[in-house]
Amino acid sequence: MAKVSLRTWDERTQSPLFWLVTGLGVGMAKPAPGTWGSLLGLALGYGLIMLNVGVIELILLTAVLTVISSIAIDRIENTIGIHDAPEIIIDEIAGQWLALVPLLWLEPSLVLYGLAFVLFRFFDIIKPWPIGWLDKEVAGGFGVMVDDLVAGILSAISIIMLTYLGLLDGLY
Repeated sequence: MAKVSLRTWDERTQSPLFWLVTGLGVGMAKPAPGTWGSLLGLALGYGLIMLNVGVIELILLTAVLTVISSIAIDRIENTIGIHDAPEIIIDEIAGQWLALVPLLWLEPSLVLYGLAFVLFRFFDIIKPWPIGWLDKEVAGGFGVMVDDLVAGILSAISIIMLTYLGLLDGLY
């Protein structure tokens, strides 16, 4: 299927699935809907951290969001024939949450939130292996989600490595 816009789907505003996968419409923002989705994920993740959500809870919330979103994306793709439309940003939200996991055991700071955001966007845009491979090879709703989940995991690993190497000392 060709990559086109959800803007052409006439019944979009009546579909709860549309509102879910576009982050309540944030994915309709131009330019760079993925960046807007990542910012929404950052804000929601910050809120969860402020509510004292733990590592296990954040990972479980991300898993639940992934399952629900994969099903929703599958249904949208089957209904309108659009695969991985740019307005679908629920994958950025889930991936950004995984990028924030190290902040749950570090002293969270604006620098670390910013770093989690920048690293996630870097991996999501550049798509190094295995992210690019997953993006091309895994179909359906889970295929839309999985590359962003791995980008989030690589971002989290990067933050952990930078911390372990002492390269973030004094920044948080």
